[in-house]
Amino acid sequence: MSKQPEVLILHRTYAPTIAELERRYIVHKLWLASDRSAMLREIGPRVRGAVTTGLLGCDAATMDALPKLEIIASFGAPRASLDFDAAKARGIICANTPDDITEVVADVALGLMIDLMRGITRGDRYIRAGGWEKELAAPGRDLRKKHCGIVGLGRIGQFVAARIEAFGMPVSYFGPRKKNVGYPYFDNLEALARAADVLLVCCPLSPETRGLITAPVLQALGPNGFLINVARGAIVEEAALIDALREKRIAGAGLDVFWDEPRVPQVFREFDHVVMSPHIGSHTLEVREERGRKVLANLEAHFAGKPVPYILDKLSRGD
Repeated sequence: MSKQPEVLILHRTYAPTIAELERRYIVHKLWLASDRSAMLREIGPRVRGAVTTGLLGCDAATMDALPKLEIIASFGAPRASLDFDAAKARGIICANTPDDITEVVADVALGLMIDLMRGITRGDRYIRAGGWEKELAAPGRDLRKKHCGIVGLGRIGQFVAARIEAFGMPVSYFGPRKKNVGYPYFDNLEALARAADVLLVCCPLSPETRGLITAPVLQALGPNGFLINVARGAIVEEAALIDALREKRIAGAGLDVFWDEPRVPQVFREFDHVVMSPHIGSHTLEVREERGRKVLANLEAHFAGKPVPYILDKLSRGD
Protein backbone atom coordinates (compact mmCIF):
# COMPACT_ATOMS: atom_id res chain seq x y z
CA MET A 1 0.00 0.00 0.00
CA SER A 2 1.43 3.37 -1.00
CA LYS A 3 2.20 5.97 1.63
CA GLN A 4 -0.48 8.60 2.23
CA PRO A 5 0.31 12.04 0.78
CA GLU A 6 1.49 14.64 3.28
CA VAL A 7 -0.70 17.72 3.58
CA LEU A 8 0.02 20.96 5.42
CA ILE A 9 -2.93 22.88 6.90
CA LEU A 10 -1.83 26.51 7.09
CA HIS A 11 -4.61 27.96 9.24
CA ARG A 12 -7.24 26.64 11.62
CA THR A 13 -10.51 25.85 9.84
CA TYR A 14 -13.62 23.70 10.26
CA ALA A 15 -12.80 20.94 12.77
CA PRO A 16 -14.72 18.05 11.08
CA THR A 17 -12.89 18.80 7.82
CA ILE A 18 -9.55 18.69 9.63
CA ALA A 19 -10.54 15.37 11.24
CA GLU A 20 -11.38 13.86 7.84
CA LEU A 21 -8.13 15.16 6.36
CA GLU A 22 -6.27 13.43 9.20
CA ARG A 23 -8.06 10.19 8.39
CA ARG A 24 -7.04 10.33 4.72
CA TYR A 25 -3.59 11.94 4.78
CA ILE A 26 -0.52 12.61 6.88
CA VAL A 27 -1.46 16.03 8.20
CA HIS A 28 0.72 18.82 9.62
CA LYS A 29 -0.79 21.90 11.31
CA LEU A 30 1.30 25.00 10.74
CA TRP A 31 -0.68 27.27 13.06
CA LEU A 32 0.24 25.07 16.04
CA ALA A 33 3.99 25.29 15.43
CA SER A 34 5.99 27.30 17.97
CA ASP A 35 8.61 27.86 15.27
CA ARG A 36 6.95 27.90 11.86
CA SER A 37 10.19 28.30 9.94
CA ALA A 38 11.69 25.27 11.64
CA MET A 39 8.57 23.23 10.94
CA LEU A 40 8.60 24.19 7.27
CA ARG A 41 12.28 23.27 6.97
CA GLU A 42 11.57 19.86 8.47
CA ILE A 43 8.41 18.85 6.59
CA GLY A 44 8.57 21.12 3.54
CA PRO A 45 10.38 18.68 1.25
CA ARG A 46 7.65 16.06 1.79
CA VAL A 47 4.46 18.14 1.55
CA ARG A 48 2.41 17.68 -1.63
CA GLY A 49 -0.77 19.51 -0.67
CA ALA A 50 -1.68 22.63 1.33
CA VAL A 51 -5.03 23.57 2.81
CA THR A 52 -5.78 27.18 3.66
CA THR A 53 -8.72 29.53 4.14
CA GLY A 54 -10.15 31.94 1.62
CA LEU A 55 -9.37 34.91 3.85
CA LEU A 56 -5.77 34.04 4.85
CA GLY A 57 -4.57 32.34 1.66
CA CYS A 58 -0.95 31.37 0.99
CA ASP A 59 2.00 33.60 0.11
CA ALA A 60 4.91 32.94 -2.23
CA ALA A 61 7.36 32.46 0.67
CA THR A 62 5.30 29.59 2.03
CA MET A 63 5.13 28.03 -1.42
CA ASP A 64 8.91 28.36 -1.74
CA ALA A 65 9.30 26.43 1.51
CA LEU A 66 7.29 23.56 -0.03
CA PRO A 67 9.30 22.47 -3.09
CA LYS A 68 7.06 19.46 -3.83
CA LEU A 69 3.79 21.34 -3.42
CA GLU A 70 1.29 20.30 -6.10
CA ILE A 71 -2.06 21.74 -4.94
CA ILE A 72 -3.40 24.48 -2.68
CA ALA A 73 -6.96 23.68 -1.60
CA SER A 74 -8.75 26.69 -0.19
CA PHE A 75 -11.66 26.45 2.24
CA GLY A 76 -13.68 29.33 0.77
CA ALA A 77 -12.95 31.79 -2.04
CA PRO A 78 -9.29 32.91 -2.11
CA ARG A 79 -8.50 36.60 -2.43
CA ALA A 80 -5.35 38.68 -2.68
CA SER A 81 -3.84 36.82 0.28
CA LEU A 82 -3.29 33.89 -2.11
CA ASP A 83 -0.35 34.62 -4.42
CA PHE A 84 -2.07 33.18 -7.46
CA ASP A 85 0.65 34.31 -9.87
CA ALA A 86 3.38 32.61 -7.83
CA ALA A 87 1.36 29.40 -7.75
CA LYS A 88 0.73 29.56 -11.48
CA ALA A 89 4.42 30.12 -12.19
CA ARG A 90 5.25 27.02 -10.17
CA GLY A 91 2.52 24.93 -11.82
CA ILE A 92 0.72 24.56 -8.47
CA ILE A 93 -2.98 23.85 -8.83
CA CYS A 94 -5.23 26.24 -6.91
CA ALA A 95 -8.68 24.96 -5.94
CA ASN A 96 -11.55 26.57 -4.07
CA THR A 97 -15.03 25.75 -2.79
CA PRO A 98 -17.55 27.80 -4.79
CA ASP A 99 -20.76 28.48 -2.92
CA ASP A 100 -23.42 31.14 -2.54
CA ILE A 101 -23.17 32.90 0.81
CA THR A 102 -25.02 36.07 -0.16
CA GLU A 103 -28.20 35.29 1.75
CA VAL A 104 -26.55 34.08 4.95
CA VAL A 105 -24.34 37.20 5.09
CA ALA A 106 -27.41 39.37 4.46
CA ASP A 107 -29.13 37.62 7.37
CA VAL A 108 -26.27 38.58 9.71
CA ALA A 109 -26.39 42.19 8.50
CA LEU A 110 -30.08 42.37 9.38
CA GLY A 111 -29.49 40.61 12.68
CA LEU A 112 -26.83 43.11 13.72
CA MET A 113 -29.02 46.03 12.72
CA ILE A 114 -32.06 44.77 14.64
CA ASP A 115 -29.97 43.87 17.69
CA LEU A 116 -28.18 47.21 17.72
CA MET A 117 -31.24 49.40 17.18
CA ARG A 118 -33.61 47.48 19.45
CA GLY A 119 -31.04 46.74 22.16
CA ILE A 120 -31.50 42.96 22.30
CA THR A 121 -28.09 41.88 23.61
CA ARG A 122 -27.90 45.06 25.67
CA GLY A 123 -31.20 44.02 27.22
CA ASP A 124 -29.89 40.51 27.82
CA ARG A 125 -26.93 41.94 29.74
CA TYR A 126 -29.31 44.22 31.65
CA ILE A 127 -31.45 41.31 32.82
CA ARG A 128 -28.44 39.19 33.79
CA ALA A 129 -27.07 42.08 35.87
CA GLY A 130 -30.40 42.44 37.73
CA GLY A 131 -31.12 45.87 36.23
CA TRP A 132 -34.71 45.12 35.15
CA GLU A 133 -35.68 44.41 38.76
CA LYS A 134 -34.79 48.02 39.59
CA GLU A 135 -36.06 49.97 36.57
CA LEU A 136 -37.07 49.69 32.92
CA ALA A 137 -34.34 49.33 30.33
CA ALA A 138 -33.50 52.25 28.05
CA PRO A 139 -35.72 52.29 24.93
CA GLY A 140 -34.47 51.16 21.54
CA ARG A 141 -35.14 52.69 18.15
CA ASP A 142 -37.79 51.89 15.54
CA LEU A 143 -36.61 50.41 12.25
CA ARG A 144 -39.74 51.37 10.33
CA LYS A 145 -39.29 54.43 8.11
CA LYS A 146 -35.59 54.73 8.97
CA HIS A 147 -33.40 55.32 5.92
CA CYS A 148 -30.74 52.69 5.22
CA GLY A 149 -27.74 53.64 3.09
CA ILE A 150 -25.93 50.63 1.64
CA VAL A 151 -22.24 50.94 0.73
CA GLY A 152 -21.75 48.49 -2.15
CA LEU A 153 -24.88 47.22 -3.86
CA GLY A 154 -23.43 43.96 -5.16
CA ARG A 155 -25.10 40.59 -4.65
CA ILE A 156 -24.94 40.75 -0.85
CA GLY A 157 -26.02 44.40 -0.85
CA GLN A 158 -29.05 43.61 -2.99
CA PHE A 159 -30.11 40.74 -0.71
CA VAL A 160 -29.69 43.09 2.25
CA ALA A 161 -31.80 45.74 0.52
CA ALA A 162 -34.64 43.30 -0.16
CA ARG A 163 -34.71 42.28 3.50
CA ILE A 164 -34.54 45.88 4.72
CA GLU A 165 -37.49 46.89 2.55
CA ALA A 166 -39.59 44.25 4.34
CA PHE A 167 -39.13 46.30 7.53
CA GLY A 168 -40.55 49.39 5.85
CA MET A 169 -37.15 51.06 5.54
CA PRO A 170 -36.33 53.10 2.42
CA VAL A 171 -33.00 52.16 0.80
CA SER A 172 -30.34 54.17 -1.05
CA TYR A 173 -26.85 53.12 -2.06
CA PHE A 174 -23.32 54.27 -2.87
CA GLY A 175 -20.89 52.53 -5.21
CA PRO A 176 -18.44 53.13 -8.03
CA ARG A 177 -21.26 53.32 -10.56
CA LYS A 178 -25.03 53.51 -10.81
CA LYS A 179 -26.82 50.18 -11.23
CA ASN A 180 -30.05 49.29 -12.98
CA VAL A 181 -32.05 49.06 -9.76
CA GLY A 182 -34.94 51.00 -8.30
CA TYR A 183 -33.05 52.45 -5.33
CA PRO A 184 -31.74 56.04 -5.28
CA TYR A 185 -28.02 56.28 -6.06
CA PHE A 186 -25.53 58.56 -4.30
CA ASP A 187 -22.18 59.24 -5.94
CA ASN A 188 -20.94 60.92 -2.76
CA LEU A 189 -20.49 58.78 0.34
CA GLU A 190 -20.72 61.63 2.83
CA ALA A 191 -24.00 62.71 1.26
CA LEU A 192 -25.38 59.17 1.65
CA ALA A 193 -24.24 59.04 5.28
CA ARG A 194 -25.88 62.40 5.94
CA ALA A 195 -29.18 61.15 4.51
CA ALA A 196 -29.08 57.76 6.25
CA ASP A 197 -30.12 56.59 9.69
CA VAL A 198 -28.20 53.35 9.14
CA LEU A 199 -25.03 53.04 7.03
CA LEU A 200 -24.51 49.39 6.10
CA VAL A 201 -21.16 48.38 4.60
CA CYS A 202 -21.30 45.47 2.10
CA CYS A 203 -18.57 46.27 -0.43
CA PRO A 204 -15.50 44.07 -1.05
CA LEU A 205 -12.11 45.13 0.26
CA SER A 206 -9.91 46.57 -2.47
CA PRO A 207 -7.31 49.33 -2.74
CA GLU A 208 -10.18 51.68 -3.57
CA THR A 209 -12.32 50.72 -0.56
CA ARG A 210 -9.61 50.37 2.11
CA GLY A 211 -10.30 53.11 4.67
CA LEU A 212 -13.39 54.20 2.75
CA ILE A 213 -15.41 54.95 5.91
CA THR A 214 -13.50 57.93 7.28
CA ALA A 215 -14.03 60.35 10.16
CA PRO A 216 -15.92 62.80 7.88
CA VAL A 217 -18.26 60.00 6.77
CA LEU A 218 -18.97 59.08 10.40
CA GLN A 219 -19.44 62.75 11.24
CA ALA A 220 -22.00 62.96 8.41
CA LEU A 221 -23.81 59.89 9.76
CA GLY A 222 -24.30 61.82 12.97
CA PRO A 223 -25.27 61.15 16.61
CA ASN A 224 -28.49 59.36 15.66
CA GLY A 225 -26.92 57.19 12.97
CA PHE A 226 -25.82 53.56 13.18
CA LEU A 227 -22.95 51.86 11.33
CA ILE A 228 -23.13 48.16 10.36
CA ASN A 229 -20.10 46.42 8.82
CA VAL A 230 -20.36 42.89 7.39
CA ALA A 231 -17.71 43.45 4.70
CA ARG A 232 -14.11 43.74 5.94
CA GLY A 233 -12.71 45.57 8.95
CA ALA A 234 -10.16 47.55 6.93
CA ILE A 235 -12.92 49.34 4.98
CA VAL A 236 -13.62 51.41 8.10
CA GLU A 237 -10.88 53.56 9.64
CA GLU A 238 -10.49 51.94 13.06
CA ALA A 239 -9.27 54.99 14.98
CA ALA A 240 -12.00 57.16 13.46
CA LEU A 241 -14.68 54.67 14.50
CA ILE A 242 -13.33 54.39 18.05
CA ASP A 243 -13.32 58.18 18.39
CA ALA A 244 -16.84 58.50 16.97
CA LEU A 245 -18.15 55.87 19.39
CA ARG A 246 -16.29 57.25 22.40
CA GLU A 247 -17.53 60.79 21.75
CA LYS A 248 -21.07 59.58 20.86
CA ARG A 249 -20.80 61.18 17.42
CA ILE A 250 -22.67 58.13 16.10
CA ALA A 251 -25.40 56.19 17.91
CA GLY A 252 -23.69 52.81 17.69
CA ALA A 253 -22.02 50.16 15.56
CA GLY A 254 -22.73 46.53 14.64
CA LEU A 255 -19.52 44.75 13.62
CA ASP A 256 -19.04 41.27 12.19
CA VAL A 257 -15.53 42.02 10.91
CA PHE A 258 -12.42 43.53 12.45
CA TRP A 259 -9.00 44.86 11.52
CA ASP A 260 -6.79 42.16 13.05
CA GLU A 261 -9.08 39.17 13.49
CA PRO A 262 -9.46 37.42 15.87
CA ARG A 263 -7.81 40.11 18.01
CA VAL A 264 -10.40 42.79 18.84
CA PRO A 265 -9.36 46.00 20.62
CA GLN A 266 -10.44 46.03 24.26
CA VAL A 267 -12.18 49.38 23.82
CA PHE A 268 -14.89 47.83 21.62
CA ARG A 269 -15.73 45.40 24.41
CA GLU A 270 -16.28 48.31 26.76
CA PHE A 271 -18.75 50.21 24.55
CA ASP A 272 -22.36 49.44 25.43
CA HIS A 273 -23.54 50.81 22.07
CA VAL A 274 -21.56 48.25 20.04
CA VAL A 275 -22.81 44.81 19.02
CA MET A 276 -20.16 42.36 17.81
CA SER A 277 -20.14 38.93 16.20
CA PRO A 278 -16.99 36.88 15.41
CA HIS A 279 -17.05 37.09 11.59
CA ILE A 280 -20.01 34.73 11.29
CA GLY A 281 -21.41 36.14 8.03
CA SER A 282 -20.84 32.86 6.19
CA HIS A 283 -20.30 30.76 9.31
CA THR A 284 -23.23 28.36 9.18
CA LEU A 285 -23.14 24.61 9.56
CA GLU A 286 -24.47 24.18 6.03
CA VAL A 287 -21.79 26.39 4.45
CA ARG A 288 -18.99 24.80 6.52
CA GLU A 289 -20.06 21.29 5.55
CA GLU A 290 -20.35 22.17 1.86
CA ARG A 291 -16.90 23.77 1.82
CA GLY A 292 -15.42 20.83 3.68
CA ARG A 293 -16.81 18.35 1.17
CA LYS A 294 -15.36 20.36 -1.71
CA VAL A 295 -11.91 20.69 -0.13
CA LEU A 296 -11.82 16.91 0.33
CA ALA A 297 -13.09 16.33 -3.22
CA ASN A 298 -10.39 18.61 -4.68
CA LEU A 299 -7.58 16.83 -2.86
CA GLU A 300 -8.96 13.35 -3.50
CA ALA A 301 -9.26 13.97 -7.24
CA HIS A 302 -5.77 15.45 -7.51
CA PHE A 303 -4.00 12.68 -5.62
CA ALA A 304 -5.92 10.09 -7.66
CA GLY A 305 -4.69 11.68 -10.88
CA LYS A 306 -8.16 12.91 -11.86
CA PRO A 307 -9.34 16.42 -12.86
CA VAL A 308 -9.79 18.70 -9.85
CA PRO A 309 -13.54 19.50 -9.75
CA TYR A 310 -13.31 23.03 -8.32
CA ILE A 311 -10.16 24.39 -9.90
CA LEU A 312 -9.53 28.11 -9.58
CA ASP A 313 -8.70 30.20 -12.62
CA LYS A 314 -8.91 33.69 -11.07
CA LEU A 315 -9.19 35.34 -7.68
CA SER A 316 -12.41 36.58 -6.13
CA ARG A 317 -12.77 40.26 -5.20
CA GLY A 318 -14.88 39.42 -2.16
CA ASP A 319 -18.01 37.72 -0.84
